[in-house]
Order: sequence, then C-alpha cells, then structure tokens
Amino acid sequence: MEILELLNIGARQLKKNSITSHRLDSEILLSKVLNKNREDLLINLNKKIKFSTAKAFRKLIERRSLQEPIAYILKKKEFWSNNFVVNHNTLIPRPETELMVEKLINIFKSKKIFFLDIGTGTGCILLSIAQELKDSKGIGIDISAKAIGVAKINSKILKLRQRTKFYTMPLDNFFNKKLDLIVSNPPYIMRKDLKNLKEDIRKFEPKLALDGGNDGLDVIQKVIYKSRNILKIKGMLALEIGNGQFNKVSKILKKNNFRIRYLVKDYKENIRCILSTLQN
Repeated sequence: MEILELLNIGARQLKKNSITSHRLDSEILLSKVLNKNREDLLINLNKKIKFSTAKAFRKLIERRSLQEPIAYILKKKEFWSNNFVVNHNTLIPRPETELMVEKLINIFKSKKIFFLDIGTGTGCILLSIAQELKDSKGIGIDISAKAIGVAKINSKILKLRQRTKFYTMPLDNFFNKKLDLIVSNPPYIMRKDLKNLKEDIRKFEPKLALDGGNDGLDVIQKVIYKSRNILKIKGMLALEIGNGQFNKVSKILKKNNFRIRYLVKDYKENIRCILSTLQN
C-alpha cells in the first residue's frame, strides 16, 4: 500500500466520525508512525508502506475516531514554540493562554522576579515565562502528583530545572510571602456545564482541571483570597477566566484590594485574562 492510499483511508474514517480536520489529522498521525515530518510525507505519496506500519496507523486513526485529542495521541503539544509533553493527567495547552504569557513577558522583561503558577499542569505557563525571563525563578504547584510529574519532565527537557521547582501541593499549604507575580489558569467551568463540553474535552481531559464548582468561581475565589496574603504589595496576579466571568471576578478582586491593570482578550475578543496588582 502507498502513502497516498493510506492517508485517504484514514481521512475517510475520520470524516465519517465527524472529525472536521480529518485530512490534516490523517497526515499528522501517519507522520508520527513513520517518524517523519508532514512535508516529507507529502512529497513521497507513492512510497510503499509496510503492513506493520499500516496496522499501527490504523490503531491511531481508531483512537482519533473516538474523539481522542491529537495532542494525547502524539503525547505532545506545541506552546510558545516548544513541544510540551502532555498526557491524560494534564490539560492540553491552549493558544489563548499564550496571549497571557506574552503580556506577562512584556511587563516583566529585563526584571528579576520570583513567581508562582497555581494549578501548573504541564508547566507550560511557568516554563515559558522562565525561559524568557532569564534571571527569574518560579514555583509550580498542583494537587495532581501525575501532572507535577509531567511538569518536571518538561522542565528537564527545557533545561530549566535550576530556576523552576514543582510541588504536589494544595494552595492552602503554600506560605511564601515574597512573590512578585502569581499566575493561574484555574478550573472555571460551572459544574452543570461540564456535560455540555465538546466530546474531546469532556471524555479525555481531566475533570479536576475543568470543574470550577457550582458557579465556576470556586477555585478563582480561592486563588484571589490566597494571593492577597502571599503577594508583595504591588505584586501582580494574572488570572485566566471563562467567558462571561469578568464582572463577577473583577468584583471579587476589588473587594480583596486588587486593582485591575490590564485585560487580555482571546482571538474572539472575549476577555480571557485579568492582570491586577495588590494595593496597600
């Protein structure tokens, strides 16, 4: 069987299972099996494929047909121009989160800061910031030991272990009071809405990292309350929030002596992140 024929078989099966990116996904998955990039694949469409390779490819197509995200099948996701290791114990990094990372890097460039990432997951936020702010140090905490294991692997790959530390720890147990920045992409989906999420998210991404409680604000409130006690005065809190949560979150921030400094919008012009500073 040739590459082209196999790609067509894969794309047809994915299309039949309502995968909109069926052709692209078929190419990506065959690239993985052959350990080649897509460009090599597409200029060698007439190349013959071994039976064992075709069999391995069909297994991956089957997984994708069941809506399993490509990132989990590949065990990696690009974020801030790095490939981060991901698995089912971590959320898949989103492009929108890069917008928050970019804003923070611009604010703190050429500064030496000590910062905390709450609910670090893959560590993609903390590690991307640390990579750009060469004199800074960061700590990532998460209540999932398996997620922390993934973050530590990513820290090692990016050669950032000297300046970044990761701990399995609930937020209540963190007591350092010298932080210049706290960043968090907490769970913010209302519990009743979890069942309405897209199938690839609902079935495969960790509930722990999605469930924001009855009003979606449980963890956000906790992060704000705790940040008030562990940030330096004028220290910054960067919070990623869900659609439509800005008004409620901004009230909680103001009540806890935070002044909103910047808003970061996503690609659909929704407010995705609030950056605020702790006042005297």
